Amino acid sequence: MGKGKFGVVCSAVHLVKNKKVAVKMLKKATMKPLDIELVKREIEVLKLCQHPNIIRLYDLFENEAYIYIVMELLQEDLYTYLEKRKFKQSEARACSIIHSLACAIYYFHSYGVVHRDLKLDNIMMIDETEDSDVKVVDFGLSKIICPGETSTEPYGTLGYAAPEVLERKPYGKEADIWGLGIVTYILLTGLSPFEDNSESEIIRKTINENPSFIHECWKPLSEAAREFTKRIS
Repeated sequence: MGKGKFGVVCSAVHLVKNKKVAVKMLKKATMKPLDIELVKREIEVLKLCQHPNIIRLYDLFENEAYIYIVMELLQEDLYTYLEKRKFKQSEARACSIIHSLACAIYYFHSYGVVHRDLKLDNIMMIDETEDSDVKVVDFGLSKIICPGETSTEPYGTLGYAAPEVLERKPYGKEADIWGLGIVTYILLTGLSPFEDNSESEIIRKTINENPSFIHECWKPLSEAAREFTKRIS
């Protein structure tokens, strides 16, 4: 189904559950100790989080050469879903997706989990229907942060990472809210607020500029949509 830095993802059939699943096969020889630690962290988070809008972990197997992570089989990611529709959908549809994401974020934040890499690629469609619900995936960069604790690790993806993350300032759960804000902006407008061909410019814009709400694409949208996006981005 796909190939990553440390292995492949295959489709399979879970004989006990009698259903199709996705199996992530990670080759230990290609992984550094930190990489293995991040995988173990993701597994612990998925064991903890049981929510309709978070990918489900079914089983875990390990031998001397590989780590096998068995998860529910999902469809395309949100980026691909939007790309097929030329990044255009109704405000009501965008609202439905954002609500599901907000519920998932509220849930794992209640356990102290910060995702730290919320983006279109890490949101998957449950099925192939037009109004499919979504699930948050890839908790490989996540961290459990205790009350009052912060992090300064520069994890995330340019264009989605919060200013404090890029500046390596202490941050907490609010970094995920920023990521949701960027996803919301894209869902509503089809545009990325800090888009640029230069990575340094994306960083500069994210740190020094506020997302623009004067573009033509905002005109047909409701004031509530505009205000909500402003408050979380």
